[in-house]
Amino acid sequence: MKKILITGAAGFIGSHVARLFVNKYPDTHIFNLDKLTYAGNLENLKDIEHNPNYTFIKGDIVDGDFILELFKEYQFDGVIHLAAESHVDRSIENPMEFIMTNIVGTVNLLNAARHIWDGDFEGKRFYHVSTDEVYGSLGNEGFFYEDTAYDPHSPYSASKASSDHLVRAYHDTYGFPMIISNCSNNYGPNQFPEKLVPLFINNICHNKPLPVYGKGENVRDWLYVIDHAHAIDVIFHQGANGETFNIGGHNEWKNIDLIKVLIKVVDKKLGREPGSSEKLITYVTDRAGHDLRYAIDSTKLQETLGWKPSLQFEEGIELTVDWYLKNQEWLDNVTSGDYQKYYDEMYGDR
Repeated sequence: MKKILITGAAGFIGSHVARLFVNKYPDTHIFNLDKLTYAGNLENLKDIEHNPNYTFIKGDIVDGDFILELFKEYQFDGVIHLAAESHVDRSIENPMEFIMTNIVGTVNLLNAARHIWDGDFEGKRFYHVSTDEVYGSLGNEGFFYEDTAYDPHSPYSASKASSDHLVRAYHDTYGFPMIISNCSNNYGPNQFPEKLVPLFINNICHNKPLPVYGKGENVRDWLYVIDHAHAIDVIFHQGANGETFNIGGHNEWKNIDLIKVLIKVVDKKLGREPGSSEKLITYVTDRAGHDLRYAIDSTKLQETLGWKPSLQFEEGIELTVDWYLKNQEWLDNVTSGDYQKYYDEMYGDR
């Protein structure tokens, strides 16, 4: 049985990828390696936790000895590397945590895979999942392409850029069988509510302030997480070694416009006057180094491997809002305790 290690599979994107692979490939054993930090939640995978081709392993990718022993024990054929610190605000507060997880953790995985595979790369693959933030910021026009020069502006994006370079360096130096994808902003079920969409859905429901950086003019491209999982599936199985693919949703929105769409959808579903919760919008001091605009061109992925996003934002946001409203217990569980302390630190004094 083929063995694939998915790092960070208890997290938002990782849980959707793990679910897809476990259900779609019953003859492949999926190993979920997750440290279970604040954003890792095994409740995300309740529906597959007893499947015979699924195993959860608790561990930290920063522990190089542990990672090497894991590879020795299980002899993985492939790695889909999603484990990462990913919230820009947190990276500004604590950059070292991002350097350790995103850079050192990635190198530990590369070294373990290279050691165990020992030059026999037939049927092996290391898939590194990255972000469009490594490319920096766009003006009002243009797109990020696979050959766009890197220009990261936050500790988070700089740490991801570093890990991307290292993965490519292992390919160029050792012939290591790798592939990279850079994706736009994800949204959908099971996202930890520090990110914009679930944070604002939760705050609208509870009539709490909606903290908007600056004037809300920053533009992002939004990708439905299940579409992203399907893209990862296609790239992992069909992409050529050494390649990079950009994954985008073709859904560009100014933050303030996106927030107003969220408000209308949530208000309507809660039986309120649509748009009445706009009074909750609270403008706060802009984030340091805040990139103006991200926009992904995913033509290469569409033309080479035949993937394209299945949903437009309006349809995806309806599904997303419905999920959070129907899973209030999940939301309550992850917005208590330490998360509340963090929320207060980030936004409480603004």
